[in-house]
Amino acid sequence: MTFSVFYDALMLGFEYSLLAVGVYITFRILDMADLTVDGSFGFGMACSAVAAVAGHPYLGLVLGAVAGAVAGCVSGLLITKARINPLLAGIITMTGLYSVNIYVLGAPNVSLLNATRVFDPLYTALGGADGPLTLDGVKMAFVVVLVCAVVALLSAYFKTEAGLAVRAVGDNEAMSRASSINTNLVKVGGLALGNALVGLTGALLAQYQGFADLASGTGMVMVGLASVIIGEVFGGHRSVTWGLSCAVVGSVVYRLIIQLALAVNLLDSNALKLVSAVIVAVFMALPAVRSAMVNGASKRTAKSAMERLLAQDARALTGNAASPAPSSADSRKGE
Repeated sequence: MTFSVFYDALMLGFEYSLLAVGVYITFRILDMADLTVDGSFGFGMACSAVAAVAGHPYLGLVLGAVAGAVAGCVSGLLITKARINPLLAGIITMTGLYSVNIYVLGAPNVSLLNATRVFDPLYTALGGADGPLTLDGVKMAFVVVLVCAVVALLSAYFKTEAGLAVRAVGDNEAMSRASSINTNLVKVGGLALGNALVGLTGALLAQYQGFADLASGTGMVMVGLASVIIGEVFGGHRSVTWGLSCAVVGSVVYRLIIQLALAVNLLDSNALKLVSAVIVAVFMALPAVRSAMVNGASKRTAKSAMERLLAQDARALTGNAASPAPSSADSRKGE
């Protein structure tokens, strides 16, 4: 893997890290399988592209986050008010958003090559080609600062009363309802927050890659889930702040794994979804494999301990049987 390929993988990892954080919020904190991600990602991308073409790139990022939040609210209302299964609610919203994205974009894809993007004013302000950073360096710095700021804000939020309510509903909904927490409102808000980050990821990626496409959102839930699982395999379960940070790290590691899998030339780019599915399956199976190995080692240890005890008992019984019993004459002598 060359340095340029490694840098691109690192950049994409940070680009998709907010997607992983959004999935972590709904999947781990709220304990809800949300399939709205594919639709909200494309919705945020479409809104960002249209705003950038109109000359408002920074507004495009805001609109992308708002669009994702609206998509999350729709799924949340279907779950809480219409009593629809969360998986089906996500599918319904995702399917409807495909047509919405067509109307927003006005075409199957929109190019941003001639539009001003969020990185361009920063690059110009730093001196352009004569500045200390290249355009790629400016992109990387912008994304890293944005990701760090979002993670810090989320970490602080989940320590507030509202954030603790979201965590409580994810841990035990019945107990939270008994504690006078409006669980329906918390679910809608949690889904809105998670999908807002997904929409922001789509908005950011549209301006990074220079185009928006209707098919770009396909499989994003798999990408986010893979990043969360990989982060948990390496980081474990500790605190919310740690989990958010591990989701970011997992996103970067996931992209590096994808690049390594494609760099060995065993599979071409058409097998990207297959590689993603295999990676998710392998890393999701790792905790079960690890637990099976630990249980197997414990059983072997317990079995060996039992065998040692049985061997000691057998030796004791054999020793007692080998020693002669005292005779009646010996007994009289003792008296």
